[in-house]
Amino acid sequence: MTDLTKAASDKLVNTPNGGMPRLIEIMRRLRDPDGGCPWDLEQDFASIAPYTIEEAYEVADAIEREAWDELKGELGDLLFQSVFHAQMAQEAGYFGFDDVADTMSDKMLARHPHVFGDERGDKSADQQTVDWEKIKASERAAKKQTGVLDGVAMGLPALMRAVKLQNRAARVGFDWPSTDEVFDKLIEETREVEQAETPEDKFEEFGDLMFVMANLARHWKIDPEAALRAANAKFTRRFEYIEAALDAHGKSPKDSTLEEMDALWDAAKIAEKST
Repeated sequence: MTDLTKAASDKLVNTPNGGMPRLIEIMRRLRDPDGGCPWDLEQDFASIAPYTIEEAYEVADAIEREAWDELKGELGDLLFQSVFHAQMAQEAGYFGFDDVADTMSDKMLARHPHVFGDERGDKSADQQTVDWEKIKASERAAKKQTGVLDGVAMGLPALMRAVKLQNRAARVGFDWPSTDEVFDKLIEETREVEQAETPEDKFEEFGDLMFVMANLARHWKIDPEAALRAANAKFTRRFEYIEAALDAHGKSPKDSTLEEMDALWDAAKIAEKST
């Protein structure tokens, strides 16, 4: 027990309102080679990263469902991921959780001079967006990220990354002027998907088609991830309607025909529109 005595550590981890110090100490104890959790001790940055992404999506899911009673727990799960990474970083001698918090605080101060500095504070949200991008560009330059696409994280969901890449390119004029050209490209890519023969060609052409769809979403100012999540939710609702309707007649989807389920799908659509 290096940071705290065993008694002090036990007192902190069992303090109901211990806040961040309590959570950080719990994480340190979980990773303590002397009496820690075997599973937590086996983890590294790469093995924990998928859980971090998953927890971020669960936060987004709670917000989308307006499940405010669940949001506190989901935010806690996401916070724990930051604490987990920071603990591993501290063990490796890279940085600690306070460094993470200080880095974010410094970044927010630098990116909001109209709030914390000498700039006028009456700027619009649109102007703040423009200024924010200028500040981020200067930060990338300081990191010697001079390419237009530098700094767009590889680990982002593919649709989100496609939009970010396209937005970056658009800032230097590499963009179609309207959705007319996007639709022309969409038709072209659809034909190429239809004509693809080998698995490799199908894979490539499907990716190209998705990339153009992301571009259309960008031009329409639609979040493609959110749009697809909404489509997934709609599919789920309508399929559950089919299951419920079939169950009322003592049947299941596997016992029915496609025509039967398709008719119930149409009924589900009508029912949704009438509510």
